[in-house]
Amino acid sequence: MTVQPIRLYGDPVLTTIANPVETFDKELRKLVADLTDTMLEAPGVGLAAPQIGVSLRVFSWWVDGELGHLCNPVLDLSEDEQDGDEGCLSLPGLTYDTKRSMSVVARGMSMYGEPISIEGSELLARCIQHETDHLDGIVFIDRLDVGARKDAMKAIRSAEWFGQPAPMVKFSPHASGPVL
Repeated sequence: MTVQPIRLYGDPVLTTIANPVETFDKELRKLVADLTDTMLEAPGVGLAAPQIGVSLRVFSWWVDGELGHLCNPVLDLSEDEQDGDEGCLSLPGLTYDTKRSMSVVARGMSMYGEPISIEGSELLARCIQHETDHLDGIVFIDRLDVGARKDAMKAIRSAEWFGQPAPMVKFSPHASGPVL
């Protein structure tokens, strides 16, 4: 399909709760293909629809050779946790130690509207939690402690990409409204 521009930190779509996917049609399948192509081109291990300006609850991932996507995720998180470096395609070049649950069971729908469940640990669990956060308007630096977040914000303000103009608003063919 098509590689799309990735929205950068500061774009309001990244801090807005995404709308549920309600229509499982050709346009959604194109969106999943665009997410996948964009993620692989970047390269990244996950990409959520808001990161390409579409406010819908869908993301793709590519972890340990497994490629997938999930619409309308609901997560069951383990109590045991992991610490590890985490970055984001919407915050290029920045990584910070971020605490996440060690494992996850994610339930949702495929792009065809079929129920699916994904179980993962370590990197896959981190990826699923990170991308679901994007759908909830949360960026991973929101999960950092005060000192690390302060350092992250300083790095963001001095980054070459910070403050770039947001792409033009388009309208979605889905009933969910505008594509931001």
